[in-house]
Amino acid sequence: MNFDWQQIAYVASVWTLPVMIAVTFHEAAHGWVAWRLGDPTAKMLGRVSFNPLKHIHPFGTVILPALMLLGSGGRMMFGFAKPVPVDFSRLNNPRRDMVLVAIAGPASNLLLAGIAAIAMHALVWTSGDVQDWLGHNLINAVWINCLLCVFNMLPLPPLDGGRVAVGLLPPALGYRLARMERAGFAVLIGAIFILPYLGSRLGYDLNIFRWLVGQPAEYLMKFIFSAAGIL
Repeated sequence: MNFDWQQIAYVASVWTLPVMIAVTFHEAAHGWVAWRLGDPTAKMLGRVSFNPLKHIHPFGTVILPALMLLGSGGRMMFGFAKPVPVDFSRLNNPRRDMVLVAIAGPASNLLLAGIAAIAMHALVWTSGDVQDWLGHNLINAVWINCLLCVFNMLPLPPLDGGRVAVGLLPPALGYRLARMERAGFAVLIGAIFILPYLGSRLGYDLNIFRWLVGQPAEYLMKFIFSAAGIL
């Protein structure tokens, strides 16, 4: 089998760079907000950084997202970075600040998506292969950041949306939801991988990830492009 290594390198570059930037800003945002709100843990460990090597998990950030993007034709992605350590007890107002720290990551992805969409206006100053490469990177950046924003805001611990829900719910309900954190990852794996597989064997569409994340991310992407004057 002959491989077109140039094409492989091109595809890898237009996906890998947006993923690295999205994940780096997401995790750095968590650490920066926690630091500004009273917890210096992430800052002392060097996690308030735009160096992607500080946040990358070899399997969760690189291999798993790549497999999902390739397997879905670029429509679906799931992955994770090294979690930014936060000592919520050291925050100025733990219940309120937990919400602000959690929402900082998805908010950074929303901001990056907007910046990437606006930057597409600058493509008119380029041409040829450079324009093609930059265009693919920017489009993928908008898509990946929309996916990360929507996915992480699902109200299920250990996702950011779960922590937001814990902070906003009445204490008794928030405590019960927080106790689901250990099982939350297993629930995600089941929803993303096992249910679609079982559905395909039974002849049903059980791709919950596409319903809950993929389609909302598509709507968000179209809205951002429209607001940026691209569509």
